[in-house]
Amino acid sequence: MKVAILDDYQRVARGLADWDRLPAGSELAVLDRHVADREELVRTLERFEVLVAMRERTPFPADLLDRLPRLRLLVTTGMRNASIDLDACRRRGVAVCGTGGAGLPTAELAWGLILALAKRITAEDRAVRAGAWQTGLTADLGGRRLGVVGLGRLGTRVAAVGAAFGMEVVAWSPNLTAGRAAEGGAALVGKRELFATADVVSLHLVLSGRTRGVVGAGEIGAMRPSALFVNTARAGLVDQDALLAALRAGRIAGAGLDVFPVEPLPADDPLLALPNVVLTPHLGYVTAEGYAVFYHDALEDILAWAAGRPVRLLT
Repeated sequence: MKVAILDDYQRVARGLADWDRLPAGSELAVLDRHVADREELVRTLERFEVLVAMRERTPFPADLLDRLPRLRLLVTTGMRNASIDLDACRRRGVAVCGTGGAGLPTAELAWGLILALAKRITAEDRAVRAGAWQTGLTADLGGRRLGVVGLGRLGTRVAAVGAAFGMEVVAWSPNLTAGRAAEGGAALVGKRELFATADVVSLHLVLSGRTRGVVGAGEIGAMRPSALFVNTARAGLVDQDALLAALRAGRIAGAGLDVFPVEPLPADDPLLALPNVVLTPHLGYVTAEGYAVFYHDALEDILAWAAGRPVRLLT
């Protein structure tokens, strides 16, 4: 069996599962860099029967799957991966399996970004290193309004932390009811009202055909000049041109972003030149605890599939 683990940026995959348990004679390759070029990717992957994908770092659309005739099992870390064409996998007879995860680390990162912006942590860190001292004023969070867009497991956790800081928490999502909002520790408001009145907006929706572009120019344009916007969900939820224009013009105070239309973020991306953004490299799921579960379960998926008893099947 020829197995490849993709996009192991931190070079930790080999140490987080007992890969010696693979069937005798198996070959294991670990790729520690992202291969963006399609032709190079095909050349790299075409000899493998089993691929382990780290989240959505490498997409698997139908036209790529058609060029991987030896592929029989595709394992994705996590139980959802919008970048894999599951219908194409079914047509080609490629089994797709997922893995468990650990905790709600993305909610924690969202608060890291909120605090970095409100308390100027990254800006003042750079200033201190450059020899300056207290270059700006920070913002209080107590008594301010937190707007949570998407009140699922992650959004509910973010709302709870906001309440602990003494914030007023409001929420909106396409199907959210007043009762469900109250259970999640928030008051239901309309989308427009949320963006127009919140001091901090944190986005926690799943990207789908229905939610793509749900935060458009109108929503961003309605935000207060002092407001902060945080996205740890998916870039496709947001009109990126409208967000960039608002940040450039100072029409909103700042943004904390963990997700981008192109990842890794290109070296010439205009966000890199903006002083009012805090950027992290899609770290929401990147924890030691989570990775240990990902790779343990990925190995279990492979062994179960090889034994003819696949587990955690997505297709």
